[in-house]
This record gives sequence, C-alpha cells and structure tokens, in this order.
Amino acid sequence: MKTLFVSYRVTDLTRSLDFYTALGYVELGRVDTGDRSHLAILGFPGEPAASLELVHRPADGRVDVGSGFDHLAIQVDTLATTLDRLTDAGLDPGPVQYPGGPHGPKTSWLTDPDGYRIELVEWPPGHPDGITATDFS
Repeated sequence: MKTLFVSYRVTDLTRSLDFYTALGYVELGRVDTGDRSHLAILGFPGEPAASLELVHRPADGRVDVGSGFDHLAIQVDTLATTLDRLTDAGLDPGPVQYPGGPHGPKTSWLTDPDGYRIELVEWPPGHPDGITATDFS
C-alpha cells in the first residue's frame, strides 16, 4: 500500500488554486461532481502522480479546519530561494526555523486561504528525501 494524495475541502476553489499554483503545484485535471461541486487534482512538476486534491462543495458552506488535521509538509530544495519566490508571488511565509538544531532541517510555515497549515522543509546536505526509520535510530 502507499498514500496516493492528501485531499482538502476548500471554500473558494479559484482562490485556493491561485494559492497552490503560486506555491508551485500545477493543476493536472478537474472533475465536475455535480451541484456546482468540483475536484481539482494537483501535483508538483516532475512528480509521477497527483499529490493534492482540492474538494470544492459550495453547498456544504465554509470550511472548518479545526477538525484534527494539523499540517501538510512539503520538501523544498532550497528554503531561502523558495521563500523569496513565494513572497514575490504575494504569499506570506513565516521565518526560517531550525526545529532539530543548527545541523537539522530548516523549516518555514505558511497558511492557505482556508487556514490549512503548510510546513516547508529543507533537509540538511546528505539527508535522504523524507523521514524514514533511520531518523529515529
């Protein structure tokens, strides 16, 4: 088994697509599910498959993100370059943090239009992509 993608319900599909495309995602396709509802399927360039689905169901009203979801983590190559690009695109990333100390990963936080939190992560040189069991040994 493997995780296919994360799915968020969004209040305003256009506003959310503007945000996520500024973040670097591209829209791979859209599904009209009826009653003015849509699924927008997104991925990062170079990813082999979709990694994010935006669910827009206007009849359900505003999105309440306080239901237990904490955040989405996104790996970046160079955090400083990413933060400059996001700021230039009108987004508001937070300051650089070092949660594992000065030799650990660099992170920054961002919040989407519905209040979903996003953690941007730059691994230290030589660290493999993602978190694995070796990070805890």
